[in-house]
Amino acid sequence: MIPGINRPSAVHVSKTAVLNNYHKIKDALPEGTKVLAVVKADAYGHGAVPLSLALSESGVDGFCVAISDEARELRQAGIIEPLYILGLTPAEEAWNLAQEEIGVTVSSLDYLKKVIALAPNQVDHPLLIHLKADTGMGRIGLNQAEDLQILIDFISDHQDYLQLESVFTHFATADTVSDYDQEIMNQQNQAFQAIRAKLDFSQLKQHPFFHQSNSALSLWHPDLTLDAARLGIAMYGVNTTNYDLDLPYSLEAALSLTTEIVYCKKVAPGQTISYGATYQAESQEWIATLPIGYADGWPRCMTGFEVLVDGHPCPIVGRVCMDQCMIRLPHHYPIGTPVTLIGHNKDKVIAVEDIAKYANTIGHEILCGLSNRLPRIYH
Repeated sequence: MIPGINRPSAVHVSKTAVLNNYHKIKDALPEGTKVLAVVKADAYGHGAVPLSLALSESGVDGFCVAISDEARELRQAGIIEPLYILGLTPAEEAWNLAQEEIGVTVSSLDYLKKVIALAPNQVDHPLLIHLKADTGMGRIGLNQAEDLQILIDFISDHQDYLQLESVFTHFATADTVSDYDQEIMNQQNQAFQAIRAKLDFSQLKQHPFFHQSNSALSLWHPDLTLDAARLGIAMYGVNTTNYDLDLPYSLEAALSLTTEIVYCKKVAPGQTISYGATYQAESQEWIATLPIGYADGWPRCMTGFEVLVDGHPCPIVGRVCMDQCMIRLPHHYPIGTPVTLIGHNKDKVIAVEDIAKYANTIGHEILCGLSNRLPRIYH
């Protein structure tokens, strides 16, 4: 989808806010903790390349992405720090990734055997391996230390080709607040510590590092951080719990979403607005059209949500269209009047968390859904 540079709808990203959040979280972690910036999904819609370059200059220890294409994009942009792919990659890609020193997640012995079968006679760089332990997420990974040890032994037998960099896990309930969820989190932590205690790395040339902390664990349970922390949504200034938990310290929202009024009209009582005629004016009303819709990632379910015009909350009326939506104004505003959908407008603010709660989802989905038809403007 081509960016719409000739219309007024745009995403604004503060690199300063991201860096401030990064430093604040890093300073609150145990001394010596490596910080891995999670920039998958185009840095949660913020723009992976510009933010990774800024974080690189600020001394981040490495980057995590979801797929190999994201990793290559960063290498091609000049990122030289360690890059880790959190998802699984085809064995056929392994040696190209090794050449670019991009680490891969491994969850099975069959994968490693296939990688070795595909290996060239000589390699310039060993394939960097990150073993995934499944302690309760139920997504990918091995849940027994004995099974992980089999992979470690296989790696130790092929050290000209394979290098173990880390062993890691991912928590399912670190950002939820019920007693049940906290018990699950504690069980996962205990399971990973038990696995860690059983693993033998004595035949490896170097010992791997361990990591289990995501944004939620880094914020609310920094004491559970191991050698490294993976910072994602928190680095962009979003409360991963949608306000269910208060942040332990303030973070700056890095992203705002703005547009302008492109059409404004007075409608008579009884006139209907948008598809399905679901909204009917109760009196004479000023209705403005905004050039943004669900093709831009503004959810169709946002009917009734209030955006900001000149500091005034103005409800979206009628159904959100693919490319446009309509709002009810308190009075006439001229074409070109700024409208805030996310961010500050005079003394009011709309947070990503507000939108997520209204849409019955999480901030991650809202941010990742903002399409690349919305230009990113960096400050």
